[in-house]
Amino acid sequence: MPIPSAAGALDPALPRPALPRPTRSRRATVARGFVTGMLSGMVRQGRDPAPLLAAAGVDLADAASRIPIDRYAALYNLIGREMDDEGFGLFAQPMRSGSFEFLCRGMLGAPTLGDALDRAARFLRIVLPDLAVSVRRGDGDERAELRISETRRLADRRGDPARVFAFEWLLRLIHAVSCWLVSRELALDSVHFPYPRPTHADDYALVYTEHSFFDAGTLVARLRDNLLDLPVRRDEAALATFLDGAPGKITMLYRRDRDMVYRVRDLLRDALPDNLSLEAVANRLHLSARTLHRRLEEEGSSFRTIKDALRRDIALARLTKTAQPIAQIGAELGYADPSAFYRAVVAWTGMSPERFRRQLLNQGAGAEFHAPAMPRPAVRSVR
Repeated sequence: MPIPSAAGALDPALPRPALPRPTRSRRATVARGFVTGMLSGMVRQGRDPAPLLAAAGVDLADAASRIPIDRYAALYNLIGREMDDEGFGLFAQPMRSGSFEFLCRGMLGAPTLGDALDRAARFLRIVLPDLAVSVRRGDGDERAELRISETRRLADRRGDPARVFAFEWLLRLIHAVSCWLVSRELALDSVHFPYPRPTHADDYALVYTEHSFFDAGTLVARLRDNLLDLPVRRDEAALATFLDGAPGKITMLYRRDRDMVYRVRDLLRDALPDNLSLEAVANRLHLSARTLHRRLEEEGSSFRTIKDALRRDIALARLTKTAQPIAQIGAELGYADPSAFYRAVVAWTGMSPERFRRQLLNQGAGAEFHAPAMPRPAVRSVR
């Protein structure tokens, strides 16, 4: 059955989600391939997705069109409720409604992210036996690997849209919940996907990482192993808020097209060496400090995280690429006390600024330094 546009008649029994009115001319969007992949399980079962598309306000008539992410999230939740399957009909057994909530609850009580991911793997083995999730640390290379592999063949073709979306969806779900649990974006160094490059792969740099590769034997996502030691920072009160609009809500969290994060980062950078406070930035954005804090939290970040990441990026770039005196770098980044800048560099790199610069010189100009991962905005995905 072909996937239709939103022209199908709307079933009055279906709940119509409240769709936010666009406040800007440019809105975050996703490629059409993510939508058709999400619908492929329904279509494979012979079910007509047209009423759900209409209810979410999603029109697939134009093959070149992109889908506003708020409508994609609404469709995500509608499919799960209509099918009573949070796995979208992609697997041999349905993931009944509530599975996502209990996945979050199971991970919430863990002391560290690594422990939370181990709990997630055990829970998913029960509710999603078609895919196996595992996490392991590398052998001395300061990397960890998150692996997702088939225990049952999901489709005859490796590039079948249902199979592709199954891997896309589960990696996105695990990654987004992990980011939320530790209250920061977790950079994926690379991801190897077990299928040919899909037509919507350009979005992978925005959703996962720019270092995305295809035709692997199984899905392998690599990240810094010290991220597994991050403490779980969320509690039951935060979970109640997070679950409002979930699991579709995760499609709008921890993406790299975060408008407020960019605006705050730009203001902080342009003001250097002045060290703007949260209140000063909020005033320039014509917001209250409380509203700015909430907006940044909704986008998966915080004022302190943005400020630290900005200073880190600029400092390490100058230490690496210039001969600028260390005290001058610190002063231009707003550190009034040279010792404060010294301590910051030690926290970022594990060594003093002089030793960091000397090590890079000894290794050669082309050497790559793997500093501890810090959250940072990347390319916008709005088009």
